[in-house]
Amino acid sequence: MKVAFFVAHFPVLSEPFILNQIAGTIERGHDVHIYSLDGPPQDVSKVHPLVEQYNLLERTIYAPTRPENELWRWIKGLGLILTHFHKNPSVCLQLLNTSRYVSQAKSLKMLYRAIPFLEKKSYDIIHCQFSTLGVFGVWFRQLGLIEGKLISTFRGSDISKFLPKWGEQVYHELFQETDFFLANCEFFKNKAIALGCIPDMIHVHGSGIDCSKFFFKERHFPDDGIIRVATIGRLVEKKGIEYVIKAIAEVAKTYPYLEYNIIGDGELKAKFEKLSAELNISHIVKLLGWKQQQEIVEILDNCHIFVASSVTGKDGNQDAPVNTLKEAMAMGLPVISTLHGGIPELVEDTISGFLVPERDASAIAKKLIYLIEHSEDWAKMGRAGRARVEANYDMTKLNDELVEIYQQVLNSELPRHLSVKPLTLTK
Repeated sequence: MKVAFFVAHFPVLSEPFILNQIAGTIERGHDVHIYSLDGPPQDVSKVHPLVEQYNLLERTIYAPTRPENELWRWIKGLGLILTHFHKNPSVCLQLLNTSRYVSQAKSLKMLYRAIPFLEKKSYDIIHCQFSTLGVFGVWFRQLGLIEGKLISTFRGSDISKFLPKWGEQVYHELFQETDFFLANCEFFKNKAIALGCIPDMIHVHGSGIDCSKFFFKERHFPDDGIIRVATIGRLVEKKGIEYVIKAIAEVAKTYPYLEYNIIGDGELKAKFEKLSAELNISHIVKLLGWKQQQEIVEILDNCHIFVASSVTGKDGNQDAPVNTLKEAMAMGLPVISTLHGGIPELVEDTISGFLVPERDASAIAKKLIYLIEHSEDWAKMGRAGRARVEANYDMTKLNDELVEIYQQVLNSELPRHLSVKPLTLTK
């Protein structure tokens, strides 16, 4: 099969779930092209090993980067029109049709993202990662810029944060024109159905991890007495890291021998540094920045407890079962997470860890104290977490399933007769 992946930026270190699907499709012998519709990311100093292993940059076609400054955006946009107009004159004019594409034409997003397709592209499968990109897949196919069966995945922000801004009718055309849908958890599948997606046209296909890269180890109370806690994620509101910092400060009053490792970067870094200083725990909180996969494995190998405290953002943004949680569970760490989005589909409360309410630092602190005082539970919780991830989120199984879905969509056997056997969540 010839498969096109639509992504926003590429490669992005915080999106290994997309890389895993791309690599899995290549491994199974299919021809893959990646369309980075918003151009390359600003920071490419660190990339996931899969990018080099599969020479993914050679497979990537970049749309022009759209300037933030409106004046420069229009100047550059006019230049793009002059340069590419001869390739497809009628479509170039339609890309500026504000009555049809409204804000996406006014902001020139339609124009910039369409540039790679002005000379028609043909694929068997066009897989849009995030359904906000699926909308463009529908439009480009309607304009005759690309042909192929269209699959769109709901991943999180596209079915949560995106809705308050654009309204619940935003996917009306997508639901009518797309050949099949995936959702990375039941929580987002149900939200899509509530918005108008036909239930037979959507299938839960989780984000997988390579369990062989995250080796299991039983956790025991450390000889040096220092309890090492870890969190991985972007330093943004949705990840709820400030509540973990507050919880660590509360726990440190009784158990001062702590180390809290935060892997990631983002807009709230300065705020977290200030908060740690105000709570007198700057010596405990380690803001480590982004790390490559092997570096993450080495850090987690030396930790004892993992916390992922996702919260619903003020903009409505929500998480699916978080990949970093899967990685920590695969490595045998007991976890603390929140009753949020799709996370309860991954973490079984009291079995592989604990689930607490969102934005509740005291609840996180209580569970941390419990785990510190009951280290005999760590190994049992770790084994349960590893088993859960292996059963439901193994990348090899999920990539086999994904390619089978592609083949059935291509053969018009989906959506009405989904014969792919869904991966059933273990109890």
